[in-house]
Amino acid sequence: MAKKAGSKLPKRKEEFTYRGYRVSELAKMRLEEIAELLPSRQRRTLRRGLSKEHRKFMAKLRARGTAKTHLRDAIVLPEMVGKVVEIHNGKTFQRVEIIPEMIGHYLGEYALTRARVIHGAAGVGATRSSKFVPLK
Repeated sequence: MAKKAGSKLPKRKEEFTYRGYRVSELAKMRLEEIAELLPSRQRRTLRRGLSKEHRKFMAKLRARGTAKTHLRDAIVLPEMVGKVVEIHNGKTFQRVEIIPEMIGHYLGEYALTRARVIHGAAGVGATRSSKFVPLK
């Protein structure tokens, strides 16, 4: 079969799976079943139970679809996918849309707390040679 030069098929994006389960299947699972699929640190956190603040945050997220939070240690669960969360980075709230690839990670991983440093040119007095540079 010869392909025509001008015809290209659109690339089909594969559906995301987490440990062999689609997001729709994960959303139907109980929290205990999801915990078994997560890495050990997250599994331990979920086995100990969600704190009062975490439960309140999840309820707010279910009701509104968006929520502000300081809970950087909250684990991204399948029911959060598609929602918008504003995560506090220590100074401001950073808006983050939860996508399937974030499942099992912490919210804090997506709101960086340190700004990137951009160094400029050395100022007057910064080096020995700058003593002899005229100011005008």
